[in-house]
Amino acid sequence: MLTVNYYNDFFEIGQQKINFSFYELSLPDDDPVYTLKKVMEDLDFSGLLANCSDKGRTGYNPIMMYAVITYANMRGIRSIDRIVDLCERDIAFIWLTQGRKPKRDAFYEFKGKKLTSDILDNLNYQFMRRLQKEGFVTLKELFIDGTKIEANANRYTFVWRGSINYHLAGLLDSIDKLYSDYNSFLQDNGFGEKYELGNAQMFVIDGIDKVRDVIEKNRKRKITKHKKLSNNRIIEIDNCSPIEILKLQKNLMTIADGEGIVFVNGKGKRKPKLQQLYEELEHCGQRLMSYKECFEIMGKDRNSYSKTDLEATFMRMKEDHMLNGQLKPAYNVQIAVENYFIVHSYVSNDRTDYNTLIPVLEKHKKAFGEVLEEVTADSGYCSEKNLLYLKENKIDSYIKLQDHEKRKTRAYSKDIGKYYNMKTTVFEDEQVYICHDGRELRHINTEKKEQNGYTQTYEVYGCSDCSGCEHKSKCLYNYNPDKDIDKNKVMKINEVWEELREKSHANIQSEKGILKRQIRSIQTEGHFGDIKENEDFRRFNYRTSDKVYKEFMLFAIGRNINKYHRFLYAKLKKFEGKLQEKTA
Repeated sequence: MLTVNYYNDFFEIGQQKINFSFYELSLPDDDPVYTLKKVMEDLDFSGLLANCSDKGRTGYNPIMMYAVITYANMRGIRSIDRIVDLCERDIAFIWLTQGRKPKRDAFYEFKGKKLTSDILDNLNYQFMRRLQKEGFVTLKELFIDGTKIEANANRYTFVWRGSINYHLAGLLDSIDKLYSDYNSFLQDNGFGEKYELGNAQMFVIDGIDKVRDVIEKNRKRKITKHKKLSNNRIIEIDNCSPIEILKLQKNLMTIADGEGIVFVNGKGKRKPKLQQLYEELEHCGQRLMSYKECFEIMGKDRNSYSKTDLEATFMRMKEDHMLNGQLKPAYNVQIAVENYFIVHSYVSNDRTDYNTLIPVLEKHKKAFGEVLEEVTADSGYCSEKNLLYLKENKIDSYIKLQDHEKRKTRAYSKDIGKYYNMKTTVFEDEQVYICHDGRELRHINTEKKEQNGYTQTYEVYGCSDCSGCEHKSKCLYNYNPDKDIDKNKVMKINEVWEELREKSHANIQSEKGILKRQIRSIQTEGHFGDIKENEDFRRFNYRTSDKVYKEFMLFAIGRNINKYHRFLYAKLKKFEGKLQEKTA
């Protein structure tokens, strides 16, 4: 813990050391640097100071370093070299640094070691509480959206799960052949009985058969010029397979020692059969371990990663300069906004938004308690897990459904094969669906399906006899009159999911929901448009998710203080107020 009184050093004495007037140098009296100073005077920096040590040489004031970096981000500057240059040339930076000139190493050490993600979040949440007291935010509603920003990784250093699965299948075939050669070697030379060694049994890896099936199908599809099938099945290589290979190598060394077989190397020297088997097993074992490492890096939630940034996932970006759908290493950046202010940010390597909503809401609960009442987001966040979380936490959902536009079409309301276009009745305390032909579909059984650690429950309904029904072709999915003549109607309904969907759909269709969707699209997408187009923030400067998060969070804090500055100087009005004026 630092013992030096950095508060007095920065807030009371620091700026008095420069003996000239800002007005003579034409620094505007409404410059955002004054707002930054005003904001920082009310912040508690004890967390930052506790992360700094007073041992060794006295470094730069950590509060001053934070002020400089924040002000640089307020002006859209993220490059450390550019900040170092401005500390020597820009009057506002010189005022913040008290005339000192920190070098790039000092900034890198400060951002890398002293300024952690938790400290950044704490400082931002302190600012949010100030905004709440001043009436700029309520923290009771959030508008959430995400975008993909390219990682600081080489574009062609990708590792694909499907490619590893393909090579793994070939490797296992090679290992299987080596096992056969090993057994033949023992039998032909009588080493099995002599050294009491049994035949080796090839180990089994679950799921590899299905991978081989997909490989074979893709070979046929390549001939017919059809699109390849995805081969991203998750395969776990347990510890037994490399150990089994090591056991065979150990057995071979036992034979070599007993028979006096010497391993040779070098040009013109012929390797004995035992040495060839040993080296081939070693090579295959190393390859197997490298594939296992790749699977561990990807985990079960990703199908790719970059060799230069292991936490970046290859994603399809909207900025496709080649216009060929090329994938690039990127991070999925989420923001939760209220009244233009970024309350939360969250960085994920997940390509979709389904799994990013709950972490953001958990951050809100941890920071401000259970004050959240409403959440507005687009269809990318609509899942049973998310909507159920909102319901359990008594948060109103204004999340658009995936089929929001489809529901407006005539085909949706006229599809007689869908349960929502059927009549219902109750028979013996059990719900019964009545099809378009007047036949009953009764409850058959209940099925459960686990996906991403969440269990979904489906109720199965079916008709006992659909023979002679003239609506069969429209009612049954993919109906084939030659093959499905005796097929009966069966449908699976996730009743919990459907109830949650209808509730969320009713909310967004209300007058309040329509207004919230307008606010969300303007505020969240407006932020991303401004960040990418005006600020040219399209690529991170740092690697790994923690450093990427800190880079974006500093940028978000800078934007928040800029917004606050514009509110104070009446350059920006509260969004809800403008809507009320418009609707009045």
